[in-house]
Amino acid sequence: MDAGDRGVKKMAVTSIAAMVAETATFPIDLLKTRLQLHGECVQSAGPASAFRIALETARNDGVLGMYRGLSPAVFRHMFYTPTRIVGYEHLRNKFVRSSDRPLPFYGKAVIGGISGAIAQVIASPADLIKVRMQADGFISSQGLQPRYSGLFDALNKIIHAEGILGLWKGVSANVQRAFLVNMGELACYDHAKRFIIKNQICDDNIYAHTLSSIMSGLSATALSCPADVVKTRMMNQSASVEDKIKYRNSYDCLVKTVKIEGLRALWKGFLPTWARLGPWQFVFWVSYEKFRQISGLQSF
Repeated sequence: MDAGDRGVKKMAVTSIAAMVAETATFPIDLLKTRLQLHGECVQSAGPASAFRIALETARNDGVLGMYRGLSPAVFRHMFYTPTRIVGYEHLRNKFVRSSDRPLPFYGKAVIGGISGAIAQVIASPADLIKVRMQADGFISSQGLQPRYSGLFDALNKIIHAEGILGLWKGVSANVQRAFLVNMGELACYDHAKRFIIKNQICDDNIYAHTLSSIMSGLSATALSCPADVVKTRMMNQSASVEDKIKYRNSYDCLVKTVKIEGLRALWKGFLPTWARLGPWQFVFWVSYEKFRQISGLQSF
């Protein structure tokens, strides 16, 4: 199998594993987004919990409402995850081949962050549509008309109202989050897995993949949650008139969030974020490693 065939096969199995993981954990992602948007306006600020918002979502939108925004989320992972995973692996292997020593953890963190940032720029439009469609349920619960009826309706309306560059609204906050997430996720998973195997805690199997995914999920959540809150709020605002825009940029959003809601607001949605990243990474890495094995590829 030549390098081109291996590359295509890696992209394909990565996309499939990512779509499986996204579908399995999407309701938790929806809950996390709505938690982060809760209290965005001073008038609506009040006590909120994941359980309360889950009940409100189920009551107002029904079971299928928990999957509002799934189509752009799955569409996003057809570009985002293959780019970051295959990009990370390529850079890692290239470094190892050019050096007589293993790649240190800080090196893995840097190439993980770079791979994630590049991938997020490419996938940012789908991510923006996903956030807006998830937030629509929050809007509906306040008795307002949802903005979008589906993926293509959202795409058309955003381009018409905000221009083609409107699809990249919040991209700076998004890229910052992606850098931190992938710095924690990819470097930690890779390093933890090799540590587990090297120290003979277990073989390169589902147990090693599970332990590694738990560690990477926790580190990625702790690093990325503040940037994720800023990203969600930046991408949710859709006003096209300057004086109606709530946040001018990521820094403005950060300052206003802390000023109005306190420093802890930057970690809103931490538990559902971790609750999603943990299962997401478990489903993704276990299925991804299995798909690689079935496809005749070496372990990640």
